[in-house]
This record gives sequence, C-alpha cells and structure tokens, in this order.
Amino acid sequence: MLTFEAPGFFLLFIFVPLFIYLRHFYLNSGRSLRISIGLWKKGLFTAPQKGIRFFLSISALFFWGGICLFLASLAGPTVSLHEKVYLNRGADIMIVLDQSPSMAARDFPPENRLDAARNMIRKFVLGRINDGVGLVGFGDEAVLKVPPTTDYSTFLERLETMSILELGEGTAIGMGISVAALHLSDSSASEKIIVLLTDGDNNAGEIQPLAAASMASQMGIRIYVIGIGSEGEVPFEFIHPGTGKLITGIQRSIFNEPFLAELAETGNGSFYRAFTPGSLEAVFRSIDSLETMEERVRIHVRNIPVHRWFILLGIACIFLDFIIRKIFFREVL
Repeated sequence: MLTFEAPGFFLLFIFVPLFIYLRHFYLNSGRSLRISIGLWKKGLFTAPQKGIRFFLSISALFFWGGICLFLASLAGPTVSLHEKVYLNRGADIMIVLDQSPSMAARDFPPENRLDAARNMIRKFVLGRINDGVGLVGFGDEAVLKVPPTTDYSTFLERLETMSILELGEGTAIGMGISVAALHLSDSSASEKIIVLLTDGDNNAGEIQPLAAASMASQMGIRIYVIGIGSEGEVPFEFIHPGTGKLITGIQRSIFNEPFLAELAETGNGSFYRAFTPGSLEAVFRSIDSLETMEERVRIHVRNIPVHRWFILLGIACIFLDFIIRKIFFREVL
C-alpha cells in the first residue's frame, strides 16, 4: 500500500494550475506565438496546426507530469508491506505414501490410487499455513523424500516425482512409519503427526507396523491411517520404471481393515476408509479440521521509501518533453 510520510507538501499542488495558465495561456494570449524553426520552410508559414497542437499537448503533459512527480516525491512516498509474524510454531506433519504396485489400481476414475492420493495431499498441503510438512515413500523399503518444511513448493515438486515400483514391489508399512517417526523425533512442534496412506497389508521390511506405531506413540506422535481403494477385482495400469513398458492387468484387491484400524489405535489416531474420490477428499478435510491449531500472529509493518522512483520517473517525463520539443520540433526558444 502506497502512503506518504509528509502529505503537507501536497499543498504545493495548488500552484500547479496557476503555472500552467501562465505558461500555456496567459503569455501567448494575443501577444506572442511560439513557432518551431523546424517547421519554417521560408516564405509563408503554413503548418498543420492540428498535428502540431496534438504533439505539443503530449509534450506539455510529460512536462507537467514530471513536475507533479517531483512535488509528490517531497511528500515522502513509501510502500507499506504488512507481514505476518507467527508467535507460535505450527504442527509438524509427515505424509507416508505407499508406492507399491497395487497403488496403480484404477478404482478412482480416471486416476489410479497413487494419483488420487497425490491430488488430495496437494490440496491438504496448500491448506496449511505455518505447519511443517514432510514426505516419506515406501515399497520394499522406506525413503525420506522431504523433511518437515514450510517450503511447500519443494514438497509438491518431490511429491510429483513419486512413481509406482520406485521402491520395489513390497509394502513395508512399518519401515515407512519408522522413517517418519525418526524425522519427527527431534521436532519441537507441539503437535507431531503422521498421515499414512496405503492400500494393503504389511509384507516387507524388518520393522513390524504395530511396533513402529507404538514407538511413535511413545514419542508423542499421533498416527492417522487412510486405507485407500476398494476390494475385489480392479484393473491396474502403470509404466515400469526399469523398462519403460506399459503394464496392464487385473488385480485382486484385498483390504486388511482390522489391521489398519488397530494400527491407528496404537498410534493414538484414527482410521479412515477411502474408496472413492469424494470419500478421500472428505477424509483429508476431517484430518485438516482435527489438526487446526490456534495461531498467534503479530502484524509487522515494513515501510520502503520509493521517492527515488518518483524522481526518476519525473526526470524521464521532463526528458521526453525535451526530446519532443528540441529534436522533433527543433525549438530554439
């Protein structure tokens, strides 16, 4: 927002109309006529008056515009920036996302499970303000993609690079929880949360999911578990990261809901079942409402002086007036 620190200088503008009258009307009214020597071809002067008046008017606008900008610069123009300073830290949230082949099932038309989860994660993250959000992917093993950060653009870039079979064919849920808990262990946030998205049962990894959830609970970390996908025969389609070939087929989807519910209970959280795009969106809205923290904010106002720009623009306007009069019309008076 543009403000002026010394608005009293605007009183000088009351003299501008007087000087405009004296320069353009009073001095030339019946006493003298300014003629550009560049238009004189000897003999009788016949100038295209309308064209000349138009360009002289433009020249005058530049001149007086420059004068007004100089006067405005005396008033101390500043740009006021209002910045939020958070007085309390938000939650730290780790998203743990399944990348096993079963996540290629296309029961979230027109998307597969991984793409549907990715879209909902994107909306969830963009709704955070002061919360650190991290990302863990898992298959046969678990890998940290992004540590908890408020740099949401980097988070979303890494999220987009995740693909089916990137980390093998297994589903190491316990490893995913353990990696996420490890990177939340040193967090000073008052709320530490893991959001696990998976469509299957644990079948890989050295750490059992319930043991990992119990460990996380002891560290003050709450776990929300989202079981994504439907049961029964589901078509799947994905590009194999090793060969680049398109893999298609039908898979038998088996959902171990009691196990996932027990996992959430052990982690002092909640279990949600999402088998349609709408239900998945509702799940994230529910988690978002549960994990909304009170924000203590102070508004910091930063003033940036911009009088130099007014002066530079004023000089540019005066210079344009000079160019039009001295070069195009070749005035000598």
